[in-house]
Amino acid sequence: MWIYEKKLQYPVRVSKCDPRMAKLLLEQYGGADGELAAALRYLNQRYAIPDKVVGLLTDIGTEEFAHLEMIATMVYKLMKDATLDQLKAAGMDDQYVIHDRAPFYQNASGVPWTAAYIQAKGDPIADLYEDIAAEEKARTTYQWLIDLTDDVDLQDSLKFLREREIVHSLRFREAVEILKDDRAQKKIF
Repeated sequence: MWIYEKKLQYPVRVSKCDPRMAKLLLEQYGGADGELAAALRYLNQRYAIPDKVVGLLTDIGTEEFAHLEMIATMVYKLMKDATLDQLKAAGMDDQYVIHDRAPFYQNASGVPWTAAYIQAKGDPIADLYEDIAAEEKARTTYQWLIDLTDDVDLQDSLKFLREREIVHSLRFREAVEILKDDRAQKKIF
């Protein structure tokens, strides 16, 4: 159970119209290492994870949906005032023809999101290492997105998201150690 507050987890501001950057941000919306894939991965894996760490996957999985909402807001704000010529110049004319200015679950190259992006092995340690890798890849992508914009307002929101990826990675690493310690303890029945 969770409570939805009708506000973003962190404020999203953009200082200019930039459909090129909107296109690049779609990578974190519907790409393999993006927020949708992360949310669905963690919420699915939680069914095969020990009770000691199941809450962690629920907490992070639902937070990823908040990040997805932030990315959608960024994409919308970067595109809402764009002219058709600006959309064409940014390579977003095909996006416009199909979806207008609405975000769509696809990567920056226009490839639609697929469930093949997510894994659930059923082994808690293997799944948590998958999650650590996912968070590190997302952190890297956020850094590259930060590097590709000169919009300091947008950079601020992207830096927030990058830092949350670091926190999630650390929490998953802690969960691995908890489960390893649990496996190493003698069980007496």
